[in-house]
Amino acid sequence: MWYCRVHRETLGAMKLLPENIKVYYFANDCVEPYVQIITVKDAKRRLSLCSSEDSEVEEHEYQKKVDDVLPILSHHSQLLDDHQLKSLAAHLPARTQSNLWQLVYGTAVHGSSLKTLYRNMAELDSPVLLVIKDMHKKVFGAFSSDPFRVSKHCYGTGETFLFSFNPDFQAYRWSGENSYFVSGNLESLQIGGGGGGFGLWLDADLYRGSSFSCPTFHNASLSSQEDFLVQDLEVWTVQN
Repeated sequence: MWYCRVHRETLGAMKLLPENIKVYYFANDCVEPYVQIITVKDAKRRLSLCSSEDSEVEEHEYQKKVDDVLPILSHHSQLLDDHQLKSLAAHLPARTQSNLWQLVYGTAVHGSSLKTLYRNMAELDSPVLLVIKDMHKKVFGAFSSDPFRVSKHCYGTGETFLFSFNPDFQAYRWSGENSYFVSGNLESLQIGGGGGGFGLWLDADLYRGSSFSCPTFHNASLSSQEDFLVQDLEVWTVQN
């Protein structure tokens, strides 16, 4: 074990050290003791570096724990395995990390209808997670800071993002270029836009969809093809 003692000579005939100088006496059970003289500024810098390194280690350990946490679901997901659930959960906003995932809409349970999707979310006031599996077995979707609804204008915040498993997880976050996060009407649901195509688009039957690169998220097409057919779809609300 290392021992460190700070000396400031002030007694007898010993010469006084300047205020900006410190003398460190180091001792270890296995190493011969030694003295090191450094400035106060350098001492503070070393302490700052140690503190910074400790913080980085703690942050890394925390992120490892977050990445390995399986979220609590109200129902079994038909589209996401445990690895995909962990990847998604780790990329959600910090305020949602420990929240319950409640299945609010699923084509396997509620059929394929955008109107039903809107109706099931009418009373919600929490973020939602849209997950799609297309006919080519590709899994992708979007996290929306606001529940989906019919609106004349775009809504949502910069927390909204697109994602895909192709096969590794890829998140496409807000670019800051525009605020075309989410827009919905009775004919379709659109997420991201501004460049002639939507980042993610679904029709009224939740059967046909498309995904184009868009300025909102600077994303690649989420599916293997820009136009796709939906096999299954789930929407989870992430709430307290």
